[in-house]
Amino acid sequence: MNLSRNTYLEINKNNLKQNVQKIIKKYNNYDYHIGVVKANCYGLDDENLNATQTIIEAGCNYLAVATFEEAITIRKKFEQIPILCLGHIPVEFLEETKKANIIVTVHSLQYMKEIEENAIRNLKIHLKIETGMHRLGIETEEELNKVIEIAKNQDIIIDGIYTHIYNANSKHDYDMQIEKFKEIIKNIDLAQIKVIHISASEALINYQKPDFVNGCRLGIIMYGFTNEDDLGLKSVVKLHSNIVQIHDLPKGQTVGYNGAFKAEKDTKIGVVPIGYADGIIRKNSGRYVYINDRKYRIVGNICMDMLFVEIDEKVNLYDDVLILKDNKHIEETAEYLETIPYEVLTEIGKRVYRVSN
Repeated sequence: MNLSRNTYLEINKNNLKQNVQKIIKKYNNYDYHIGVVKANCYGLDDENLNATQTIIEAGCNYLAVATFEEAITIRKKFEQIPILCLGHIPVEFLEETKKANIIVTVHSLQYMKEIEENAIRNLKIHLKIETGMHRLGIETEEELNKVIEIAKNQDIIIDGIYTHIYNANSKHDYDMQIEKFKEIIKNIDLAQIKVIHISASEALINYQKPDFVNGCRLGIIMYGFTNEDDLGLKSVVKLHSNIVQIHDLPKGQTVGYNGAFKAEKDTKIGVVPIGYADGIIRKNSGRYVYINDRKYRIVGNICMDMLFVEIDEKVNLYDDVLILKDNKHIEETAEYLETIPYEVLTEIGKRVYRVSN
């Protein structure tokens, strides 16, 4: 591929495939391994959906997305695999959703009433139960019973039921959510429900599978982000750019907008064609990138399309610059930015090419 800026996100499909296979092998007591491929696989997928395809080939037998548009895009390429939309789909899109065989999350009695009022029938749904996250979810047993009654009247298929763990690092909070889930659904015959799923990446590795659960959701763990070292997962992502100009900056001269960096000595500066329009926000200034396996610091104000790196004589024109080298570097970057790896990845802009290998 001819990349004019030589700036691209490299996705290692082999590592991704091996990661998913290792996870499924270890947690093989689940019947459904749901690959969460929302936000273009956390910002990594290309227009050909190579990452999604790899996740399916590795063994995920169910997919989950966040939006109607994401679901439709994936359905066009993958006709058979079940796709669950975790987010809210406005009722005016539900007929198209049904035609595309997309599974809808019903998250409140009010939403179910809207479905009834619009005479929408024969949907396939998952019921989302609120257990502490207070995002989307049915909040009480009474509300759930009314939702189920409407579902029966509308010939709606309840394919699954689930909740979301909001603090997988606290066993106390986890146990409270499990008990609340069980309390709300206590009058449901789970034998009639195809998929029951609770744990996402963190909860999956931290807790044993509850007896009544048969599905789990695999998210960022697929890309090797986990505290479970025994899994032996590998990094999947590298963000590349390159040096397009080198300046010999005399002491006292400045770099970039507002002269935010001032040379305290004669300094070499490398210009790199990636900036905040590509997801490398200005707060990245001061952190390190890698060139020829050596660390170099981003300096000055990051521009929309370019940034500056303080380099030395070992760096040459057009040398590869790893803006993000591996998972450890992504985690360090997230810590520097006072955020989480999810945000670092999903911030990477659409004009950065995704290259799968």
